[in-house]
Amino acid sequence: MTDLQSGGRKSPGASGARIVEARAGSLSVRLAETRAEIDASLDLRYQVFYEERAAKPTAEMAARRQDFDRFDEVCDHLLVIDEKAGPGRTGKVVGTYRLIRRAVAESHGGFYTADEYDIAPILAHAGQVLELGRSCVAADYRNRVTMQLLWRGIADYVFHHRIELMFGCASLPGTDPAEISEQLAYLYFHHLAPPELRPRAIESRYLDMRRLAPASIDVKRALSALPPLIKGYLRLGAFIGDGAVIDPQFNTIDICVVVKTFNVTERYMKHYTRDDPRAGESA
Repeated sequence: MTDLQSGGRKSPGASGARIVEARAGSLSVRLAETRAEIDASLDLRYQVFYEERAAKPTAEMAARRQDFDRFDEVCDHLLVIDEKAGPGRTGKVVGTYRLIRRAVAESHGGFYTADEYDIAPILAHAGQVLELGRSCVAADYRNRVTMQLLWRGIADYVFHHRIELMFGCASLPGTDPAEISEQLAYLYFHHLAPPELRPRAIESRYLDMRRLAPASIDVKRALSALPPLIKGYLRLGAFIGDGAVIDPQFNTIDICVVVKTFNVTERYMKHYTRDDPRAGESA
């Protein structure tokens, strides 16, 4: 486990105050401020994606026991830290999200999602946009409080940077579309993005989501079967892009999610107080 007290870079706001900061018991949420904290995020991603969910690491990833790519050196890493855990009780990263803003993407070759989707409609949006990705939580911390902290952190980040649209790939487990036909059809027929915001899977990877007729979908069953993260996005009024993509490295089928951040601020921040993010647990 990486020692979070190791030195490294810091990434507070221009005034020196943290852009994101909230607590719930021994848990806190903020952006990574040191190289050690970034490494701890990459460690956690490796544990969840490759050791737990059997994704296929590159040789370098396996040697380092970290999940990483070219975006990790330029993005912001949102962290949930258990301040009373880890070696010497110095803190342990137990949840993470990767955040990439438009200006960062434009100066470093584009967004990760563009490997799977044509995101031209999103890029045409005149306001600030944010790509969310690489979300994971340690097994012992998969509960409402941890997720509420992650969403609180995202909401604070959105406020600070005046983000208007968030997007990214979300995953359903497995690579056999026949096993999730109802979920894919439900997402397409009930949550398809409007044309002006609709990403589309690139042709070489396009998987048609219209695998069942609308009348044959059991809406309640399909919604219940979706991963918790996707259900969370839908509660925020998320839209879904056209087409799914099989990701053989991660053993998943991906969809593209688009969220207007007005829904984040309205549905989450109105439930929070600045002192107790657990006030939003009923949201």
